[in-house]
Amino acid sequence: MTATERGTRLADQSADAGTMLAWFRRMRESEPVSHDGEAGVWHVFRHSDVERILADPGTFSSDFSSFMPAQEDVDRFIKGNLLRKDPPQHRKLRTLVSKAFTPGVVARLAPRIEAITDELLDAKAGAEEIELVSDLASPLPVTVIAELLGIPAEDRPMFGRWADSLVAPESQTSFIPNEERTKSMAIVMREMNAYCLEHIRGRRARPREDLVSELVAAEVDGQRLDDDEIIGFVGLLLLAGHITTTALLTNVVLCLDEYPEVAAALRADTAGLPGAMEEVLRFRTPLAPSMRRTTRDVRVGELTVPAGQIVLAWLASANRDERRFPAPDSFDIRRAPNPHLSLGHGIHFCLGAPLARLEVRIALEKMLGRWSEMSVGEGVEYHDARGIVGAKRLPLQLQWT
Repeated sequence: MTATERGTRLADQSADAGTMLAWFRRMRESEPVSHDGEAGVWHVFRHSDVERILADPGTFSSDFSSFMPAQEDVDRFIKGNLLRKDPPQHRKLRTLVSKAFTPGVVARLAPRIEAITDELLDAKAGAEEIELVSDLASPLPVTVIAELLGIPAEDRPMFGRWADSLVAPESQTSFIPNEERTKSMAIVMREMNAYCLEHIRGRRARPREDLVSELVAAEVDGQRLDDDEIIGFVGLLLLAGHITTTALLTNVVLCLDEYPEVAAALRADTAGLPGAMEEVLRFRTPLAPSMRRTTRDVRVGELTVPAGQIVLAWLASANRDERRFPAPDSFDIRRAPNPHLSLGHGIHFCLGAPLARLEVRIALEKMLGRWSEMSVGEGVEYHDARGIVGAKRLPLQLQWT
């Protein structure tokens, strides 16, 4: 089977994590840079090449507007989306947003994250089984982000619905933007944009102690964010903060179930949780590919990728590269260094990484403290591993302390 045939098969069918890892291993050895003419993309698999792509926004652009049909709702949503901006627009947006999203802001959220986690777990007190995603892993980050933005409690289910729609499997694995996909996304974005715009205008008129009010007031060198730029950042925070945190928490639990000796060690001493979380990020990379567009002809590995091509930098493959990680298929929570690329690299390194890490660490501390045993039950459902690696349904059998 040729690389093109393999790429087409993965583009046309759902894939599980095992299938993807086997494919990555073959391709790192035989075709570390591969052109899939039918799918219209270039695949890149080795850590050094993926890291280089993420570090060079001048050559590997994050702006895909030239591929997308003009659509007012999508254009408005994307205007403030840091992930889809190149310098100098990216620098302006990130500088302004960073002023209102500092480590101090994140640290001050810890008591509230603890309280939200306790509330969610209290609702299931004494239960012999829970469904981790719907009971904790999804509502925790959605609630935290909604509170951070000043979204009323009664509107939070709407945000969860928007997030689920925009991170559906087809939106993660259809790599080439097209008119049909743009139209389907626009329907959700229109509703979301209208809600966010009303909320932003309300904070301009009557600021409160929330992140939207801080974004409205943020200023660097006389520059401020306009309403559409804030809409884009709010949307990014909702989507990226929701899916990455949810996937990371499910992936930690799946790894602890697979490696019970690690679970026992962490239950005895939760000080090892940060290292364990970093190894889970490497071992089960939440977002498998990162997509870029070439701005010029460029040599990657042994091949020249022409200008104007879509490149899929496979983070999940780079994180298992034998050339960068000793025993890459071993799960080692004491691995150091651990230069995984799961949270990005370079100018697009995840702005919300401290918040995701804090949420997951607190949730795990609470879970390990409350449950003497937790084991994965029957009926686990996974995301399509071509896009998101993690469980979308994760039953847990529990024994309470």
